[in-house]
Amino acid sequence: MNWSTVSRNVGYALLVDALFMFLSCIIALLDPLDTSFGPLSISFLLTFIVGVFPFIFVNKTSGITLKEGYIIIFLSWLLSFVFGMLPYALWGGPFTVTNAWFESVSGFTTTGATILADVESLPKALLFWRSSTHFIGGLGVVVFLLLIIPNTSQMRLRLTNMELSSLSRGAYRMRSNQTVYVFTIVYLAMNVCAIVLYTIAGMDLFDAVNHAFSVCATGGFSTKNFSIGSFNSVPITVITMVFMLLSSIHFGLIWLSIVNRSLKPFKNEVFAFYITYLVLFSVIGGFIIKFQGLEATWGRSFLVSSFDMLSYSSTTGLAIADNAPFPFYLSMLMMAGGTICGMAGSTTGGIKSDRMLLLFKTLRAHMRRTLYPNSVTELKFHGKNMTMEGIFPHIHYIVIYGLILLLSMGLTLSAGLDTRTAFTATMSSISNVGPAVGDLGMFGNFGLLPNFAKIVYTLDMFMGRVEIYPVLAVLYLVFDRERKL
Repeated sequence: MNWSTVSRNVGYALLVDALFMFLSCIIALLDPLDTSFGPLSISFLLTFIVGVFPFIFVNKTSGITLKEGYIIIFLSWLLSFVFGMLPYALWGGPFTVTNAWFESVSGFTTTGATILADVESLPKALLFWRSSTHFIGGLGVVVFLLLIIPNTSQMRLRLTNMELSSLSRGAYRMRSNQTVYVFTIVYLAMNVCAIVLYTIAGMDLFDAVNHAFSVCATGGFSTKNFSIGSFNSVPITVITMVFMLLSSIHFGLIWLSIVNRSLKPFKNEVFAFYITYLVLFSVIGGFIIKFQGLEATWGRSFLVSSFDMLSYSSTTGLAIADNAPFPFYLSMLMMAGGTICGMAGSTTGGIKSDRMLLLFKTLRAHMRRTLYPNSVTELKFHGKNMTMEGIFPHIHYIVIYGLILLLSMGLTLSAGLDTRTAFTATMSSISNVGPAVGDLGMFGNFGLLPNFAKIVYTLDMFMGRVEIYPVLAVLYLVFDRERKL
């Protein structure tokens, strides 16, 4: 294990974090009443010193092994969580060490769950840092690292292949190096467009920037206690829905449609599957909300249902209405959307529509082989014939996802949570949705949960964000007796 290579690359990730801490310090300086300047300044200095240390005292090396790549990914995220919690912990208030850790992990993983009962009590600079963790995590701390490493470096190619899901890399015939730039350009462009449109719709610039960071990262942190509902604006609601949808679509698909000036790229089976279940769930939810008397008019019922279903399915978690009064079966429908979620190659969490569609196709193919054993049954996905070797990793992912869900639920039940809370909060955390149901719904918070449950949920968020395998790979390396790190 070449720790020089590891430390220098992890240093890049920490310097990105330090940059946004520095920007937060500037915002604190512009407001003489902002109490977060001290905590943010100390956090910036510590993060910058640790990040720049390897570039001064560690010799530059070339090349990277597979093991080193996984360690870089793991440590880049983990140390971002650790240094990202410093501004919260040093500021104090509701931020105990556990709460600061929870808020940091939730931010970087773009989960959007919070321990705060009163978001508006935070100073502006701390709110900006909170939203910045979404912006960094939406693109991925490792992707920022990849943008710095030269194109010709084997290290860059290897890290790209490990950080980006095979579904997001292979579906639209892009080279690995090209994929990183495409994702970055689309992501930054959407953030700029969201800021402009939010400002035109009536948000002040500070709120527009923070909510753009949140919606484009499909995160969910807001500067307001009642999220998007605080603005009571139809244009702002519609803009939020548009960007939640765009951010949950494969960025390569958006790129190709713009470059080719054609909607033809949208004519693919995964997008059709995602939109179909999204519309179906929204219509069912609208009828339930109206018949239950939760909203006065049909228009408002379908607006709330569509917004909530899109918010859960895109794993964003922003809200225009409280979902705590919703009947449990409607809440579970929303949670199901958050588990299936958007497309690979987007900023969403969850299992991904790609894997779910592949699972359904595999089951259909298996049934055909069972009923017609002499027939030739081909399984096509993205227009290509799929072999079992290509299918198994994605089916295994769904199985491991379910096992982690059951394990985490068992652990949080042992901490004293009721079954409903343990199940839905675990689903929300591992899918990076943010809100769950009931008291942990869109206008609720995780602040009153036991510390042990919060720690379990942060582990779920981490595994959900990096799609499980990198964490399992590092754990295997740590406990592999034959090949020590």
